Amino acid sequence: MKFGSSGVRGLASELIGRPSGLYTEGFARRLRSTGFQEGKVFVGRDLRDSSQTIAEDCMAALAAAGFQPVDCGPIPTPALAFYARRHDAAALMVTGSHIPADRNGIKFYGPKGEIDKADEAAITSHVAVLSDQYPWPPARTDRQAGHEQALAAFRDRVDAILAPRALSGMRLGVYQHSTVAAELLVEILRSCGAEVIPVGKTDTFVPIDTEAVGQETMAKLKDWVRELKFDAVLSADADADRPLIVDEEGELFRGDLIGLATALFLRADIVVTPITSNSGISEAFGFSVKRTKVGSPFVIEAMDAARQAGGIVVGFEANGGVLLGSDCPVNGRVLSALPTRDSFLPMLAVLGTVASTGKSLSSLRETWNLPVCASERLENFPVEKSRGLMRKLIDRDALRQFLAPFGTVADVDETDGLRARMTSGEIIHLRPSGNAPEFRCYAEAASQDRATEIVAIALERARDTRLADEREAVE
Repeated sequence: MKFGSSGVRGLASELIGRPSGLYTEGFARRLRSTGFQEGKVFVGRDLRDSSQTIAEDCMAALAAAGFQPVDCGPIPTPALAFYARRHDAAALMVTGSHIPADRNGIKFYGPKGEIDKADEAAITSHVAVLSDQYPWPPARTDRQAGHEQALAAFRDRVDAILAPRALSGMRLGVYQHSTVAAELLVEILRSCGAEVIPVGKTDTFVPIDTEAVGQETMAKLKDWVRELKFDAVLSADADADRPLIVDEEGELFRGDLIGLATALFLRADIVVTPITSNSGISEAFGFSVKRTKVGSPFVIEAMDAARQAGGIVVGFEANGGVLLGSDCPVNGRVLSALPTRDSFLPMLAVLGTVASTGKSLSSLRETWNLPVCASERLENFPVEKSRGLMRKLIDRDALRQFLAPFGTVADVDETDGLRARMTSGEIIHLRPSGNAPEFRCYAEAASQDRATEIVAIALERARDTRLADEREAVE
């Protein structure tokens, strides 16, 4: 159990019961120390098997701590965060997002929004102090229901983004799998005038990583595009804070391009995005660009600083999740700030751009003339192994040797992991996941085939490299 790039995560079996109560108690103590003494805490969850049990544990712990839990049931994370923000209340979302079904996690929100790194440190400290003395289980109490109200409030927000019938003439697929966005996304797209066909709904949990979509999933999406003649297929990860978009040719419309399209749609003045987003996203598009480490807390911190300059502030991550840092005018109305990842705004922004310009999704990508990116991950790659590899590669000679198949290293950015720019202009970025036993590689090149090849070779070298053991590391 530990905090990663967004929330605390671990094996579901290690989170159910006392551990989830312990972290919730730590959160409650942090809330009280920052002035939120009592009141409602909205609780939501995704659809993986362990989430309801963990949510019940969290609500019991909140009630024992003197707060009033409001059960919002299975709900998109941005909807929960929006509803809590409207009520100046805290929130807690039980979700493992894109990670496998045997894992899970908890995201925490204070009255002002998603918690930051200082909050995480304080909660971790409370957990350490309480670990041997926290009583479990607390008495189960009644809780208020808030599912329908929270969804209705979010639906009103999303309905304001595009004009009625704005997507008329578009034929869209919605890959429903096991995301909490499944029904809501279909409803919203139909209300915008699109012809919508739901596909691929499952009773079992399906982890979808929008930053590293598996080949089997991509093949399935491409088949649907070809067979059903879709203009696009849309989906989201488990808790619907990361969008997935596939174009009319069955090709992935990458998350950082979704973010770019959204920033242009909103006429952003300042864009905040992690170092892993496409390097071609720059001031040339008419906005200032701030780069951060990977993780929504880092993006939110930079957005808070950027907001002091005024103007419209938009944040996004390479996974496609968009964070709205300031109120902005949209469709004749004001869309209020929502500084947490959202999949609905970016999906509608992309589709609205396609509809208004008459371009296809694939041609929209081509007009930007950006470097081509690819990314993938080694799953079930032990954290210790990731650390050993990064310890080894921090030495420039070792890094140059590791990257020798790709040419000569020109410079290295250590903002988050190791991002090497080669003399050829290609980029290879190596980074351990912040919230799962995974090792990631991102690449930029002149063609999709080359970028994909770089990622495959780099990950195979990472898998096979003999790492320094703990004794060697000490020596």
